[in-house]
Amino acid sequence: MSDPCIICVAITGSVPTKADNPAVPVSIAEQVESTHAAFEAGASIVHAHVRDDEGKPTSDPERFARLKEGVERHCPGMIVQLSTGGRSGAGQMRGGMLPLRPDMASLSVGSNNFPTRVYENPPDLVDWLAGEMLTHDVKPEIEAFDLSHIFMARDMWAKGRIARRPYVQFVMGVKNAMPVDRVVFDFYIATVKRLFGVDAPWCAAGIGPNQIVVNEWAVACGGHARTGLEDNVRLDKTTLAPSNAALVRRVVDLCDRYERPVANWRQARQMLGLRQPE
Repeated sequence: MSDPCIICVAITGSVPTKADNPAVPVSIAEQVESTHAAFEAGASIVHAHVRDDEGKPTSDPERFARLKEGVERHCPGMIVQLSTGGRSGAGQMRGGMLPLRPDMASLSVGSNNFPTRVYENPPDLVDWLAGEMLTHDVKPEIEAFDLSHIFMARDMWAKGRIARRPYVQFVMGVKNAMPVDRVVFDFYIATVKRLFGVDAPWCAAGIGPNQIVVNEWAVACGGHARTGLEDNVRLDKTTLAPSNAALVRRVVDLCDRYERPVANWRQARQMLGLRQPE
């Protein structure tokens, strides 16, 4: 297999804290430094959340702007993907950073259960977020927590609510949502190829100890892989991950094992149909 593998690093998220792992980057400066190390290790996409002064998740566009500026300065060419996730704000606050014109943004197109609550993505909010992404030329990454989300992405694409062929990421291992199941994983791949074309790019993320499991499945099956401290703070049951870069290097090792080159930022932009950096 020779297709380059795009590695996405989810650096912070909304849940992990320094009490979970001191390496979790919380301040903007920490996030930029951690992203730079992950970029040098092989990541070509950074999936980013921001925190307030108390370390709590926020959708503050000003903080996103500072993070985006720092990443673009220190990691030239790296794809910046900002989160519109629901833990950081409510309603249209979740898309307040989209006028910043990041390369990409996450888009959850349906609701599902999370460990202690419902992750709500009502149709009117999904439509608004998708519309903002169209307006500001931001490519969505479809966060598929359920099979229905892949079909919703296909419907939105067919109706022009998503401009370019969707990039779907399978999220597996969230408690009360889709478990890590190889038969389901294979069916997801087959469904993406059937709905979007046999050459459609896709990505996968595993949560907690399943991160490395799903990483290997994705690399072995010709997909792209997400890693990072947002989804998993450990190397193994007894060892904390020392950095986001260390988790990226695990995926690089998998790429070597399966004889897949690691995509650089130029290749990743071309494969995803993204504009070149200004």
